[in-house]
Amino acid sequence: MLKELKIKDKKIGPNHPPYLIAEMSANHNGSLEKALETIRIASKCGADAIKIQTYTADTMTIDSDNKEFLIKGGLWDGFKLYDLYKWAETPFDWHEKLFNYAESLGLTIFSTPFDETAVDLLEKLNTPAYKIASFELVDIPLIKYIAKKQKPVIFSTGMSSEEEIKEAIETMHSEKNYQIILLHCISSYPAPPEKSNLNQIKNIMNKFNVISGLSDHTLGTTVSTAAVALGASVIEKHFTLSRADKGPDSEFSITPKELKYLCKESDLTWQSLGKSTYEKQKSEEKNIVFKRSIYFVNNLPKGHIITNKDIKRIRPGMGLAPKYFDEILGKKLNQSVERGQPTSLDLFIN
Repeated sequence: MLKELKIKDKKIGPNHPPYLIAEMSANHNGSLEKALETIRIASKCGADAIKIQTYTADTMTIDSDNKEFLIKGGLWDGFKLYDLYKWAETPFDWHEKLFNYAESLGLTIFSTPFDETAVDLLEKLNTPAYKIASFELVDIPLIKYIAKKQKPVIFSTGMSSEEEIKEAIETMHSEKNYQIILLHCISSYPAPPEKSNLNQIKNIMNKFNVISGLSDHTLGTTVSTAAVALGASVIEKHFTLSRADKGPDSEFSITPKELKYLCKESDLTWQSLGKSTYEKQKSEEKNIVFKRSIYFVNNLPKGHIITNKDIKRIRPGMGLAPKYFDEILGKKLNQSVERGQPTSLDLFIN
């Protein structure tokens, strides 16, 4: 298994803190100024990266009124696909400004391209990584084109079968690109927390021998934090300055307050995982004294034969371990002892 990979100078993998991606998507609502402010706030909140999407309505679909091009139900009910993407697109001529601004803040920026022209643009901007959306995981020609760039590729796996995921991975491998991260994803907007199936994160990691994580469309931060506890190395969350803005993705996006909380809690959660060990922790050392041990509970003269009324298993832990209790019974003292004195083997005649 690939234990780690790097996006810019950040190592990503099970032995490193979770990598937090704030997904801007369409939450700029058509405003370059809002897009720049979203980048600034994401950086301030502690995200490792900001991600955008690179497409135009014409590279996503065609302008058609046929019924299969109309969305029925859900968040975008009644929209024609072309109109939705027209509303949500991040103009190509913004990209250089967005990349330059993020980099000036020390924030990693990359994108989800939806066709080869988007990849070409991102290459000119020296993108450090690529993201493949769940809906495009089956676009093998696009994946092949991206794989050739020899950069890390993050895949969302919503709606994908095991066979489709294998084919995407094999396409990467065919170009000798093994820098793969697979994100478990429920492609529902928003996704119900009880349908998150977070155990799939570990399954993905083991089955496909890759770094795994979560692209989370649930409301709030609980599911993402739980995912870190289950081994997610990457968390992607849609991010908006305010859900009151009512953009295409605002309903299932987290706010600055939530992003800041998620960055802090996911890091603490990862730290809490530690390692599998029975070694005593340094933080425990001062409390070892309070473990149970055997103490004398009477003043006893030299030569006294110990009965179960003379000793007791109590705290603190300065005497013999409780397992010696029966062994001490019937032994003769080689010196006098006092009530509250810890037991030790050298106090008895062998």
